[in-house]
Amino acid sequence: MQTRAPQNRLAILAIFLMACLPPQLAWSASSESDQAIAQSQHKIRRNPNYPLAYFQLGDAYIQKARESGDNTYFDLAEQSLKKSLSLNPEQGGARRHLAYVMALRHDFAAAAAEAERAIAINPNDVDAYAVLGDAYLETGRFEQAERTYKVMMNLKESLSSYSRLSGLKSLKGDTDGAITDLKKAIELGRQDNQPKESIAWAEWQLASDYFSQGNLAEAENHLQRALGTYANYYRALAGLAQVRAAQQRYEDAMGLYQRAVAIVPVPEYIAALGDLYTKLNRPDEARKQYDLVEYIGKLSALNQGLYNRELAYFYADHDFKSAEGLRLAERELEYRQDIYAYDVLAWNLFRNGKIVEARAAIDQALRLGTKDAKLFYHGGMIYAHLGEKDRARDYFQRALSTNPDFHLLFADNARRMLREIENSGAHVVANQLSEER
Repeated sequence: MQTRAPQNRLAILAIFLMACLPPQLAWSASSESDQAIAQSQHKIRRNPNYPLAYFQLGDAYIQKARESGDNTYFDLAEQSLKKSLSLNPEQGGARRHLAYVMALRHDFAAAAAEAERAIAINPNDVDAYAVLGDAYLETGRFEQAERTYKVMMNLKESLSSYSRLSGLKSLKGDTDGAITDLKKAIELGRQDNQPKESIAWAEWQLASDYFSQGNLAEAENHLQRALGTYANYYRALAGLAQVRAAQQRYEDAMGLYQRAVAIVPVPEYIAALGDLYTKLNRPDEARKQYDLVEYIGKLSALNQGLYNRELAYFYADHDFKSAEGLRLAERELEYRQDIYAYDVLAWNLFRNGKIVEARAAIDQALRLGTKDAKLFYHGGMIYAHLGEKDRARDYFQRALSTNPDFHLLFADNARRMLREIENSGAHVVANQLSEER
């Protein structure tokens, strides 16, 4: 079995990154997941018809993908898991893992079907309920997701179960409850000796929740903890960059984003780096990052599926390729019907001048009471353009009171729009991105 991702795509990407980023420390080639991959491959060489070894190899590939951010490991995981199931179709664990891979590719119907098969084989498979609940959540079936997570919690209180309940509470606007559950998730993760990356993920998510409340001190605290748990964790580096940008420590923020992107070139982080250059009036450097966002988003069929939403947001945030952005947002809604699928649709409809349709979509995005400044900002822009000043004022105020530093470029525009509404009785027209900058 191959342990390395297809080299042609990675080589092209490496060359492109070298042209855009300063040299950084290389990702460590040795990790527990690498060792697990090697051990499983050794078992397979000794016995090519050993289904458990293929399952263990698939599990190791999944963990490697999580650690490295290299999504091609999911392809390898799928191959290994399908081989395992061809040798023994009654492996609940292999079906659960296959469901997880399908969910990560945003094939939620297939993920739910495989998770249900895993549960039929083993009704006490906690992680199979996790995947099933996630599939429900991503497709907007919130009540079914909540019921599934409660079954999961009743079977076992764990990092996995508490982190999922936390996410659901956050969507419903219970930010304090979400934070409490994440702290419990981290505690249980350490007690249960869960993988360091999994614990670091929960610490990063906790920091993200604090940042969304505008609590920069607690966000930084938990990001530093995540980096202590799992060195050079790319999510934590990018999160710390976001905090530094909010603190107006722009050079530090750029260095952290560059480190994160050198490890895993996530389009969202690259776009944020471009926005930093825009903020500092360095348009040529910003353009390099924005070009890279598109390059990575379209690099492969897998990337196009994984980063469809991110690319749709990117086009709308930067107000170009509006027709393509709307096409991506409409396609996203076909696969996922969660609140952010409606938000990215609303934002792209707004950029395409379809304001009435945008209002209907943003109302759907806000229906659960989620306390997200980005959602409020989009609502404010849409209702300002409609001339509904009271609704626009309310949304801009909620965005800024929720998190006054929610976005490097848009937070300032929210303040400007709010002043304009309060100081003028005239119809307020939403500024274009050129004015936002």
